[in-house]
Amino acid sequence: MDELGISLQKNRRVAIIHYWLVGMRGGEKVIEALCRMFPQADIFTHVADPASLSAVLTKHRIIETRIGRLPLAKKLYQKYLPLMPRALEELDLTGYDLVISSESGPAKGIIAPPDAPHLCYCHSPMRYLWDQYHVYREGAGFATRLLMPHMAHRLREWDVSSAARVDGFAANSTFVSSRIKKYWRRESDVVAPPVAVGDFAPAPKKEIGDFYLWCGELAPYKRPELAVEAFRRLDLPFVVIGGPDDTVAKLKSKAGDKTTFLGKTSFAVLKDQMARCKALIFPGEEDFGIVPVEAMASGRPVIAYGRGGILDTVVDGETGLFFKEQSVEALVDAIERFEASGLGDCGPEDCVARAQLFSESAFRKGILASLARIGA
Repeated sequence: MDELGISLQKNRRVAIIHYWLVGMRGGEKVIEALCRMFPQADIFTHVADPASLSAVLTKHRIIETRIGRLPLAKKLYQKYLPLMPRALEELDLTGYDLVISSESGPAKGIIAPPDAPHLCYCHSPMRYLWDQYHVYREGAGFATRLLMPHMAHRLREWDVSSAARVDGFAANSTFVSSRIKKYWRRESDVVAPPVAVGDFAPAPKKEIGDFYLWCGELAPYKRPELAVEAFRRLDLPFVVIGGPDDTVAKLKSKAGDKTTFLGKTSFAVLKDQMARCKALIFPGEEDFGIVPVEAMASGRPVIAYGRGGILDTVVDGETGLFFKEQSVEALVDAIERFEASGLGDCGPEDCVARAQLFSESAFRKGILASLARIGA
């Protein structure tokens, strides 16, 4: 049924809309999966940097909005955010009979042809307009802080009105689905993004180490400082993979003697460390969170802050443990509970089976079901 559905969809003229294509992160991995489903699709985006994209994406025709023609657009694209709604509405999608937008920045606001169903795959309503507005404003420069209240007000009005143009929404997690309902007053299917679970595998039990692992970008909202301080207090082995370098330097100055920073590593090193760690540490709140699924695909459990997309992926008490507040004390307690639980000594079967629910095959089935729901 899945392959037949995809075969039928390949006969259509498809437009995929993505906010910007300047690197290969989670959102771009979703576009790759959509491109494999729809090899005939054209991609529309505000700004594209082909040198930073995968061969899967560059095989497709990529059309930029007028934002891509503005000065230094590849570096300063976010500065042009107020101009993006109109740029989207200027796109001519005449002749396309299916539109799929990928929303985290402005993408869903295109004007679809009257007979073309429009499915929006939403990674998150724009955080800097809604739930994270005050966080982003506080961290912005002086001029941006002055402009944000005026800019954000108009963008919110457009964001809500453009949500009414979409025929159906698919959210990447239950967490995001609840925000779609809160801010746009729309229902949505939950379709988890594709995770390359087949790229990971468990290590033999005798090779499992006594160290805990962090991997990913050391961004403030991921709360790496909580993990570093928790392991300093516990005096347990802790390995940190990720950058940027300036954040690594700051965290090193506060870390315990048993914390090792590997910086940005090769995939081979990442895969090896993930398969051999005692557990992954995940103290941030994310809309979905791909890294915990990769850890489970490696047969390892996850100790995580129990809020956000993690509630869809990790099963508390079976493939990991949750803690209820983002504090050093709560994380220390969770690690101590984990040590006492014996979860780290269990076989990899439950974790691997859970990870398989978030494969690209599962994503394709979810997208096809969402398309069917809107009559596409």
